[in-house]
Amino acid sequence: MSYIVESLLVGAARPFGDKGETSAIAKAPVADGRRVGFLGIAGDEQADLSVHGGPDKAIHHYPRDHYPFWTDRLEGHALLAHAGAFGENVSTAGLVEKEAAIGDRYRLGSALVEISQGRQPCWKLGHRFGAASVPAIVVKTRRSGWYYRVIEEGRVASGDTLDLVERPLPEWTVERVFGLLVAGDAKRDPAALDALAAMDVLAESWRTRAGKLRAP
Repeated sequence: MSYIVESLLVGAARPFGDKGETSAIAKAPVADGRRVGFLGIAGDEQADLSVHGGPDKAIHHYPRDHYPFWTDRLEGHALLAHAGAFGENVSTAGLVEKEAAIGDRYRLGSALVEISQGRQPCWKLGHRFGAASVPAIVVKTRRSGWYYRVIEEGRVASGDTLDLVERPLPEWTVERVFGLLVAGDAKRDPAALDALAAMDVLAESWRTRAGKLRAP
């Protein structure tokens, strides 16, 4: 399976919010090729490194497929006219959370990347759109997007392809794992938490989360 990288986006940390916070959620498309390193795409920044960035969250991918839904829900918000509204680095069409799975490996340009976890929404998404309900809608609909870790460094540009190389765990889709660890589905499937806590390809923070949810 192959997908076109419709937009490659990066952003710098800037003032955000009313209490002196900073954020790099505002991403802009870049036309030139960029180096893909183990901590992300050259020129991209993360503001709060306690919850963003790091090897397990080097690159954020959000499906362009979800934009019509959000355009309807948010009454045509101007940010939705272009990719980058959700702070994503990679925008494609055709690959969504019900198909993409934890441990999937893709050739992104010349780099090799691996899906590590879904994107857990925070208040900044709501603030960005001026609608506090956005994070809750993400959780309810599982339109989360996901993160990649970088297995092999390389280069990528808009117009390159994202090619599936390996899908070792097709049953552990981003949608399913997000539902278990973020949306409360573990109440109906507690045994799945044991598998997630022991899943090497799942981001460390989400393995820890699975263990805590499993604890009596």
